Amino acid sequence: MKSSHAHGLLIGLAAGILGLGLWFGHALDGMENITWTWRVRALARPAAATDRIVLILLDQPSLDWGERENGLPWPWPREVYAPIVDFCLRAGASVTAFDVLFTEPSAYGVADDQALGEAIARNGAFVGARFLKFGHKTGEASGCDEPIPEVAAAARMLANVSAVPDPDGVFRRAAPAYRWRQEDVPALGTAAWLVDRGLDATALDSALADVPLASDGTMLLRYRGSAAIYRTFNAAEIIQSELRIEAGEEPAVDPQALAGKIVLFGFSAPGLLDQRPTPIDRVGPGVMIHATMLDNLLQGDFLRPASVAGVVAGCLILALLSGWLGVTVHRPFLLVPVAVILMLLPVAVGFALYGPGFWWPVTPGMVSAAAAVFGGAVRNYTVEGRQKRFIRQAFRHYLSPAVIARIMDDPGALKLGGERRCLTIMFSDLAGFTSLSEGLEPEALTALLNDYLTDMTDIILDEGGTLDKYEGDAIMAFWNAPLDQPDHAARACRAAVRCQRRLAARAEEFRSRCGRPLHARIGIHTGEVIVGNMGSRQRFDYTVLGDAANLASRLEGANKAFGTAVMISEATCTAAGEGFLVRPLGRVRVVGRREPVPVFELAGMGDDPRPDSWAAFAAALAAWNAGELARARDLFAAAVDDPAARHCAGMIEEPGVWILDGK
Repeated sequence: MKSSHAHGLLIGLAAGILGLGLWFGHALDGMENITWTWRVRALARPAAATDRIVLILLDQPSLDWGERENGLPWPWPREVYAPIVDFCLRAGASVTAFDVLFTEPSAYGVADDQALGEAIARNGAFVGARFLKFGHKTGEASGCDEPIPEVAAAARMLANVSAVPDPDGVFRRAAPAYRWRQEDVPALGTAAWLVDRGLDATALDSALADVPLASDGTMLLRYRGSAAIYRTFNAAEIIQSELRIEAGEEPAVDPQALAGKIVLFGFSAPGLLDQRPTPIDRVGPGVMIHATMLDNLLQGDFLRPASVAGVVAGCLILALLSGWLGVTVHRPFLLVPVAVILMLLPVAVGFALYGPGFWWPVTPGMVSAAAAVFGGAVRNYTVEGRQKRFIRQAFRHYLSPAVIARIMDDPGALKLGGERRCLTIMFSDLAGFTSLSEGLEPEALTALLNDYLTDMTDIILDEGGTLDKYEGDAIMAFWNAPLDQPDHAARACRAAVRCQRRLAARAEEFRSRCGRPLHARIGIHTGEVIVGNMGSRQRFDYTVLGDAANLASRLEGANKAFGTAVMISEATCTAAGEGFLVRPLGRVRVVGRREPVPVFELAGMGDDPRPDSWAAFAAALAAWNAGELARARDLFAAAVDDPAARHCAGMIEEPGVWILDGK
């Protein structure tokens, strides 16, 4: 395993431990609650059980009606609630549950309490409210506000209507039952469910056996939506409907709408102070908490917390993957989307598991992924930054910015030190530079040389070449190192053609500055050399060593003997392929080599016109190769329009090989 991969896994492990530690320490609860709201609002859907629940709400229009039509101040007399209880009985409602506390005697006297008690007794399936108080433990109450005797005696069951919100005040969970004085007290939704099934509080344990409860006795509430998902009536229209039926008139609400339903009565008017925040609504009627619990019990599709072991395993796996990718992906424009995808993975899992009924905490995974990717990026910057800075400093003088950028993105593509590689090597030199320099002032010569070298270097670097060195007016460059370039021979030939064309384009300008045109000779050869950083520990050059480099240098000098501008070896010609205007010059034995090498003149690109004189040169070359020296000399001399032919006419010594004595 590479050390970078090991570092990534260690960073991932540390990030996973960090994310899980924050989660176990409840430091991520605030963020988790936000994602909780996202999931509930996006995925809440009414279940089949939802149509069994009907809400009757004492809303602001009902309060206005009571005061306007009947002069009823708040709080209403208890007897006003009696028509609601009676209408539910008349309609055949399965259960009537009131989320209303009647803990103090009525200000209107005993008769008022008795009227409500009698209506409750007539109903027979009424669930009344009591209010449990809690200290530090929510599973067991520390006190209780009981309803008045008239309600307590007549109700089928008394249920708790208090609940403890999460630390941020939002009701995401509630206990279906609490302990009070060795007694199990069901919540209002639980009590309505029991009565609907014909059970009493003694059946709580068996009835709740399949409900997933946390250690504190609470269950996660699976909200179906806002109060609008339940069929809802306001208190005024129910009271009026009952009174109209008693008077023989047509009711505003058809009693059949409540037949067989579980009816929950509660407050929704803002002034009655029973508004509660839920993941669905920032402010909603408190009875919605009880309705949601009842709905969950009816449907049985409870939300279950994911196992701690599963969360830990998933978080660590994601963190390890994130850490590994954090050190593997080096490019920022790729790392950012990778980080986003990794952070969204736990969110996707949380959303995917919500439908089947599992609550998967997403924040430990998000934090772990973010920390791992960030840690990997920091590691790359600190550990590899030194290497990248070294590369930038070492190569900035002889590589194009584009090539340096590629190396910086993938330092592994660069092997520092010597290595054997096949390169295409170019040598370039100005003809007659020594005499030229003697006729110019140093300042003018320097400016001229800088302009020339800048033009040539720009082209070489633009073709992806590596600048080896300058020696006066001479340039040495090569291709296929430090980065692989499969088309390195073609790049070098193209650079040579472009250099000659740039020089021709500025010919008049250079003539005016130095008194004569500038002519550059270029030699190119493709072969195997040693390439790398060579020199002392304090000072070194990225250069090449080997016979192939020497031959490229000799070919540059051979141009003088042939009167050509660019000479390439057979190896380069073959490797460059189609697309160039070339002609064979024969075999040449250069200084320092015993074996002659076939060479070619590179005169342009493949679409350039072929000079007419080349046919005569080819005929002369064929005669020379055949040993017809006199005929070859005459044919070369006759090709007066071809500089190479004129030079060859004076070099004929032995058939088939040009022998060059100078460099």
